[in-house]
Amino acid sequence: MARRPALFTHDHPHYKWVALSNTTLGMLMATINASIVIISLPAIFKGIKLNPLEPGNVSYLLWMLMGYMLVTAVLVVTFGRLGDMYGRVKIYNLGFVVFTVGSIALALDPMQAGAGAMWLIAWRFVQGVGGAMLFANSTAILTDAFPSNRRGMALGINQVAAIAGSFIGLIVGGLLAVIDWRAVFFVSVPVGIIGTIWSYKSLHEVGSRNPGKLDWPGNVLFAAGLAAMLTGITYGIQPYGDSATGWANPWVFGSIIGGAALLVVFVFVELHTKSPMFNMRLFKIRAFAMANLAGLLASVGRGGLQFMLIIWLQGIWLPLHGFSYADTPLWAGIYMLPITIGFLFAGPLSGTLSDRFGARFFATAGLVLVAATFVLLLVIPVNFDYGWFAVITFLSGIGSGMFGAPNRTAIMNSVPARERGSASGMAGTVQNAGTSLSIGIFFSLLIAGLSTSLPATLTKGLAAHGVPQAIAHQIGQLPPVGSVFAAFLGYNPIQSLLEPTGVLKHMSNADIATLTGKEFFPQLISQPFHDGLTVVFIAAAIMSIIGAIASFSRGKKYMHMEDSIETVKVSSESRV
Repeated sequence: MARRPALFTHDHPHYKWVALSNTTLGMLMATINASIVIISLPAIFKGIKLNPLEPGNVSYLLWMLMGYMLVTAVLVVTFGRLGDMYGRVKIYNLGFVVFTVGSIALALDPMQAGAGAMWLIAWRFVQGVGGAMLFANSTAILTDAFPSNRRGMALGINQVAAIAGSFIGLIVGGLLAVIDWRAVFFVSVPVGIIGTIWSYKSLHEVGSRNPGKLDWPGNVLFAAGLAAMLTGITYGIQPYGDSATGWANPWVFGSIIGGAALLVVFVFVELHTKSPMFNMRLFKIRAFAMANLAGLLASVGRGGLQFMLIIWLQGIWLPLHGFSYADTPLWAGIYMLPITIGFLFAGPLSGTLSDRFGARFFATAGLVLVAATFVLLLVIPVNFDYGWFAVITFLSGIGSGMFGAPNRTAIMNSVPARERGSASGMAGTVQNAGTSLSIGIFFSLLIAGLSTSLPATLTKGLAAHGVPQAIAHQIGQLPPVGSVFAAFLGYNPIQSLLEPTGVLKHMSNADIATLTGKEFFPQLISQPFHDGLTVVFIAAAIMSIIGAIASFSRGKKYMHMEDSIETVKVSSESRV
């Protein structure tokens, strides 16, 4: 009788499930850590004794918020190409190691104030390098391990882990920040160690390789161009001169234009390089091109939703319902659970069904549903009934789950086997860049909406409760970004604005209690916030509809069939 191969050998019939469980763990760890810091920032800054809202410290806040996502977005295609060249499992395994080392260093930050913040930012970059290695190769490993008729289910589970992880991170961060800010980083250490050992022991190279020289010009151009664009968009949030945002800043404008120019040069170089970092001709495959476009728009919308809901809950709804500002980060994560539940329900199911029926219906319907939920969020009042909010956000999770898994499966099925690493990397770049773009775009849109009505409302409200008119006017004319960031971090915005002026020392206890209480700011900002929210959610709904159109235009179910390892052959209906 033939001896059955060991479980951790690539020819074991259950090896694909080992690959699925390992890569799902990697994606969960990487995406949880993308959002865990968002909700833990107040505890982290308090731990290193730094006030992030002081004018000179806003850059620390932005880089703590954006650094990890920016690094993963920039490097994920590079590591996908390296996976194609040297082995996807090898790069994926190294990602666990790098990520774990970064987590240990973050938890052991020996410094405080600005130096402590710089330590955290630098090691978040390192953590982002490890996350990029995991992002770039996890879906390629699964595509190699699973037959084409089961990939939708496998990638569905993997993508649900990736998307749900960003919301799970909010809850985990809120819970751990209450214990100790270092626990936010320590929690990844045992997971990283287990993942490292498990991946080295269990995963094997079973896919096709695409050997060749590393395309240094392409890698440098892509990294510099994308980094410049995302950095410029990030700094567009900061006020510049008399403007509430930084979009008039020549440096911001120059970074975006310069980054775009470098990316244009990158495309030209890649089309004329023998061994390109990324095969740009893959975008001639309609299924691949349209799925990535839809993925970018969906990621921007999903990221915008996440950040707007955090501000809405932490800055307005939770304080109005009796929660102290210090407790709002944790409870915001808990009250956003319906989105995660929707992901977990719809993702694997839609992925499995897409194996049989194709991605177009599920992905397109999912984005249409997401667009509808953006509109519904505008219909409910700012101080909403939670039952309606839970239903709407659950439906949003359902829509995102319907889109994510089938769309990623369609991307991976549309490319040759030897291009799966770089294709997975490009899909990861689209997802991470979309999240980074969403912060810059939607924060700016929200601030623009607030700028029209918040100054007058804030000035009038402060003056009515004993604040001298000159100081009330001075605070009212401050850029709204300060109030937005304070609400985002779970701080009491009015207290943060008034304390530096010293006016609280000369006011009655009754006025102080009213101004710094739980209800004054939420009631004051409700209408201006809704004005800003209208701009944001209408823009997000439009992006989702455009994404749905792109998704529908991908064509019928398509799977790449290779007649030669040297060429990319596609059916006539799947070309642009």
